This record gives sequence, C-alpha cells and structure tokens, in this order.
Amino acid sequence: MNHTQHLRKALLSATAVATVAAGIGFDAKGPAFAQTMTIEQITVTARRREESLQDVPISVTAMSGASLERAGVPDLVAVAKTVPNVTLEVSRGTNSTLTAFIRGVGQQDPVAGFEAGVGLYIDDVYLNRPQGTVLDIYDVERIEVLRGPQGTLYGRNTIGGAIKYVTKRLSSEPEFKIRGSVGSYTQLDVVFTASVPVSDTFRIGGSIARLTRDGFGENINLTDLDNYNKDVIAGRLSMEWEPSPDFFLRLSGDYTDDDSDPRQGHRLIPSTSGDPVLDDIFDTRAGLDFPKQEVKGGGVALTAEWQVSDNVTLKNIVAYREDDSSSPIDFDSLPAADVDVPVIYNNKQFSEEFQINYASEKLNGLVGFYYLDASASNEFDVLLFTTIPNLNATTFGDSDTSTWSLFGDVTYDVSDQISVSVGGRYTSDKRSAVVIRRTLFGVSEAFGGSPLLFATTSNFEGSETFKEFTPRASIAWAPNDDHNVYFTYSKGFKGGSFDPRGQTTAAPDLDGDGDIDADDIFEFMLFEPETVDSFELGWKASLLDNRVNFSLAGFYADYKDVQIPGSAGFDSDGDGTIDSFIGITSNAASADIKGIEFEGQALVGVDVAQAGDDLTFAWSLGYIDAEYNEFINAFGVDVADQQVFQNTPKWTLSGTLTYGMPMTIGSADGRLTLLNRVSYRSKTSQFETPNPFLDQPGYALWDVSLVWEDNEDRWQFGIHGKNLTDKDYIVAGYNFVDANLNPTLGTEGTLTAFYGNPRTVTATLQFKF
Repeated sequence: MNHTQHLRKALLSATAVATVAAGIGFDAKGPAFAQTMTIEQITVTARRREESLQDVPISVTAMSGASLERAGVPDLVAVAKTVPNVTLEVSRGTNSTLTAFIRGVGQQDPVAGFEAGVGLYIDDVYLNRPQGTVLDIYDVERIEVLRGPQGTLYGRNTIGGAIKYVTKRLSSEPEFKIRGSVGSYTQLDVVFTASVPVSDTFRIGGSIARLTRDGFGENINLTDLDNYNKDVIAGRLSMEWEPSPDFFLRLSGDYTDDDSDPRQGHRLIPSTSGDPVLDDIFDTRAGLDFPKQEVKGGGVALTAEWQVSDNVTLKNIVAYREDDSSSPIDFDSLPAADVDVPVIYNNKQFSEEFQINYASEKLNGLVGFYYLDASASNEFDVLLFTTIPNLNATTFGDSDTSTWSLFGDVTYDVSDQISVSVGGRYTSDKRSAVVIRRTLFGVSEAFGGSPLLFATTSNFEGSETFKEFTPRASIAWAPNDDHNVYFTYSKGFKGGSFDPRGQTTAAPDLDGDGDIDADDIFEFMLFEPETVDSFELGWKASLLDNRVNFSLAGFYADYKDVQIPGSAGFDSDGDGTIDSFIGITSNAASADIKGIEFEGQALVGVDVAQAGDDLTFAWSLGYIDAEYNEFINAFGVDVADQQVFQNTPKWTLSGTLTYGMPMTIGSADGRLTLLNRVSYRSKTSQFETPNPFLDQPGYALWDVSLVWEDNEDRWQFGIHGKNLTDKDYIVAGYNFVDANLNPTLGTEGTLTAFYGNPRTVTATLQFKF
C-alpha cells in the first residue's frame, strides 16, 4: 500500500475531526509516523458524552493539547484568534481577569454582582468569577468552545456559550515531561509534568509551571515597576483511583500565584495639566502604589464516575474554589491621584453536580442536579484628590449567590438518518447583596488609611430570587456518514442582581408617590434577568474522502432585557462638583443578533515537494450583525440608533497554512512542521457608546511556528513568532471624558487604553522521558 492509499484509508476511518483550531490539522504521530498520516482525532464532550464533532448539533470548536503546544499558544486569550465570533481579552487594569464574549453576549465588568455571560469550566467545574481566569495552557487535553446557550447540559446556565478547559487524565505508565521556553522581553518559562502509577489501580501526577517575562513597557514614575510583565507560579495535582473498568475517582487541585506588577493604561490625550501623551503605548506614568498587586487562587474537585450497567452511568462532581486579589488601578495613569482606584476582591464558591447518563442504541441523554453557593466581595476607593484634596468615594460590595437547578437533555434516533433532541432546565437563582458607599476625606481603612467620614451615600441590603425554565430542542438529519444537517432552538437565561456600585441617595421616586422610600431604593438598585432565544441551522460535512471537513452554521438570537452596566460621575451634594462615582445598571435594551460561522480544514496535497510531506489549510469565518432594537439611557431616552455591541466585531477570520515534511536530525527520525497563520478582526467597540479614541479599527495578526518532533514522541523543538508585524491594537480602556474631551470625573481627563501583546519570538524545547 503506497503513501496516498495509507492516507485515504486513515481518513475514511477517522471518527472525529477537529474543526479549525490553533494548529489543528493533520497529525503525524505514532508508530508509522514517517509513512502515514491521520486527521487528528478529537472526541468532544460538548453534550456531556463522548461523540465526534460531526455528530454534535451544536457549534463547537475543539483544540487538542498537542496542537496548542505545536502552535505555541500561551494562554486562553490566544484561543480566540481561530474561533469565529468569539472575543477573549485580558480585562482592563488586570493581568489575569478574563473578558469573554460569544456571539455578542458577555460581560466585561469584573465587580461582584455582575455574572459572566460566557461560562468557563475546568474539568466540568464552573468558575463563578472572572478573576484569575486567563488560564495559561499547560497539561491540557483539549479546549472546547461552545457557542450559544448551553443550559440543559451544564450545571450553570451559560447564556452566551461555554469554554471547557479539560486537563489530561493520568497515564497507567510512568511519564515525565519538561518544557522550557525562552523569548522576547526576557521570557523564561519552565513547565514540569509527571505521573506515576502507585499500583495497578491508583495513580498520582501533576504539573508545576514557572512563567516569567519582563514588561512590554515600564512605569516611568514608579521606576521599580514594569508594565505588562509576568511573574506566575502555578501547579496542578491529581490522584486517580480506578479499581475496576466501571468505576473512576479523581481528586484534583490547582493553585496559581500571580505576582506580576500592576498593568496600567496608556493615556490617549494630554492631561489638562499639560502631561503629554507618551511615545510608547506600553509605558505609563501611573502613581498609585497601593495595595500590592497580587492574585492568588485555586481549588479542589472530586469527580466520581460509576457505570452501573451497560446503559447507565452516574457522575458526581463536588468542588470548592477561592481566590483573593488586590490591584492598584490608576484610571488616569498619572502621578497625581486624579482617578485612582485601589481594589480588593475576595471570591469563594462551593458547587455540587450530580448526573445520570443513559446510553443505548437509539436513546442517549442525561438528567442532572446542580447547586452553587458562592460569595463575591470587593472593596475599592475612588481617589479624587485633584478635585477636592483627599476626596474619596469608597465602596464595599458583597454579592452572595445561592442557586440550584434541575436539567436534562435526551436524544432519540428516530431512524438511521434522523435524530431528535429535547431538553430543559429549571433554575432558581437567589442573590443577596450588601452595598455600602461612603464619601471620605483620606484613604479608607481597607487600604491602611484613617479617613474622616463626610457622608454615607449607600447602606443597602437586599435579596431577590429569580426563577426560569429554559428549553432546548433540535432535529438532525444525517443522510450518510459524511453529512449532518441540524436545526436547534435553545433559550438562555442569566439571573438578575443588585448594582454593586449603586448609590441609594441617587434613587428617584420610581412609584410617583412623592416620597423616595425603601421600595424605590430597592427597585433602583435591582436589575432583572436577561434572556435570549437562539435559533441555529447548521451543516457539518466531510467531502472528497475526508480530504475536506467543514462546519457551516447560521444563527439568529432574540436578546431581551439586556443588562447594561454603566458608571458615571455624580454630584452627591448638589454643589455642582462631581464628587462621586456611581453605578447605573439597568435592563435597558433588547436586540436582534444574527450571523454565520464557517470553519474547517482541507488536505491541499500530499507528496507536494517530497515523499511523505503534506500541505493543509484550516480556516474560520465569522460574521455577526448585532443591533439594538431599544436602548433606554439614564434620561429615559431611546438611543438604540446611537449604540453598538461592545467587544463584538462584525467580522472574525483566520487562515492557517500548514506544511509538514519528514526530517531526520542525527539518528532521530522526525517531522518538521511549519504553521503560518493570519487572523483578522474588524472594527471593535470597547463600550456600547462608540468612541473614536478607544474603538479599535480592523486589524490582522500574523503568527508563524516552526516545530520539529521526533517519531518516538520524546523530543520537540519549536520557534514561535507572534504578531510578527508588531501591530498595535486596543483591547480595553477607560473613558471619563465627554465628546469635547472635558473631564466627567476627576480634573485631568481620563481616557486610557490597554493593548494586546506586541511582536514576540519564543523558542521552546520539550523532552519526555
């Protein structure tokens, strides 16, 4: 059998195809490494059971850990380059807080009380808060990105979509791996992974990572600080017990200690005092030096799976997580305390999920119960010392969540070609909040000050329970093994809460009885749930003897009661001076979202330049048309025609051309792979109100990786170039100026931006033994 025949046979027998991913393509691994190739096989669990991507009536992109390593993908943010209609960015003023949007639905405000629109899971454990969730990629089995509501399959309701970070299970054989990276800005990363079978049924293993890099810029005011540097220690430990093929128990834990310096913004306009704009976009003049910047967090999880019979499997996941972080966020990025915000976050969560999974020839499904008890608190000052000496508007907010849900999803094969799925979820979300706001003179007690109390402007405590049933239904038609056409309806739900920055003294007389009472204040602080009804028509196909694989989907979403967090300066005593910073959050909007997604990969050729080589092309294309039908501003005026969807570019595209060829180094036979990728994002707005300074015009990023791997899967060497054209692009910012650039908070004019990574080159060396 010749090389091409080997390839065709392998392609025809492939059961799963990884649609467009970071370097995902044709894997050349295993005993016949130099002679045969196979499409890299990834089995996904998007529907909480193992199945091929082509069989899943959901828009999902899967990336294997091996392909992510091969492409030099450093963290979760970089995954978005090759996934359509997805935005993943580092939140403003942070090093490791994640801002996530899928198909226009998300949340960028990390303050306690606001829930994410995109669910992030580590080994099926939902992460309730965004702090510390810009996950570094190591020891990962795969990453799955699911687009659209996922409430009937996952413990926590995920209105916009879900990202699953799945770590590797331990091997039954001893394994040791060390991976080192050196690169631009004095990057030095070391990751050591090991697993050891203690007995035939018990295994222990884990990873430890030390990740460091100098800053892309510097703080020219506080000269001992870098800007955009990295200083992280992280680790994972797992113990697995498998006394029989029918029972599996895993105890796992992870911990991250991020001591990176504060990440401060770049001023886009001169200050009113005459400070010019700095030449280097990664430099800052920020003067706030307390509290110490640090993020510490982790958790433990116990997962048990018991196959009771040929048809029934029970699964239970119990987990506890917590994180603590503190940051000196200098909004104005000036030495003076114009708009300086020191902040402390404390988050804890306990979750319990129980599933009953059923699998038979025609009927597959699950029913489950989920419980989450979580607390999130933050305390921050807003130092406005240039407005009035020592003026401070401080806020303490605590938001507790107690939620439970019952969910189920069942698929029935009506025939060999047609299957029908139905599912539903009942959710009960209870939110309890405490919001205390004070006007002080001096730094608050939380940050070591001894202030003088001027006024208490909020002293709020309240709770509310939100209940909702969200259904899902789909029908799929597979005329043969190479095609799957499906139509899916799903409803998503995100509970309401209380504005964690709300100021009760700003509450109006909402019921019109001439008196601002407790009921008015409660309604003023409360915002209601938001919902989305999503419809999707998709086609997944393998053509030309599996030489071309693609997924095409069109979707429409009716997005209602959209939660719009906002903030503004406020004159608390009516003297004409803005002396406070308050939240204004409401269900201000309704919207229609529609778009298409097209992703796939193709084997362009084999034996192109020499025997045994191959050329592949992977692509992704996302188009989204998101428009507000109604958007009521703080003055009761509908300004829908003036607002846009934040963090939602109309176009997202990527193309990856990969060439692989056999190459022997010394006595080691191996394969050399060249990955050449271009990704593009069209104009992106940072907020609902367009801003010509902060909004990022369309831009393209060019990445290249050159990787050699030996046939025995022991050695890997790579060189990875990212953003090779050194493109400057804004990913977040702060805006407290009006259309004429006059300050709306503080006196110096706060308009600052945060940028994506500049050009970097990294060399990696990996050895398994």
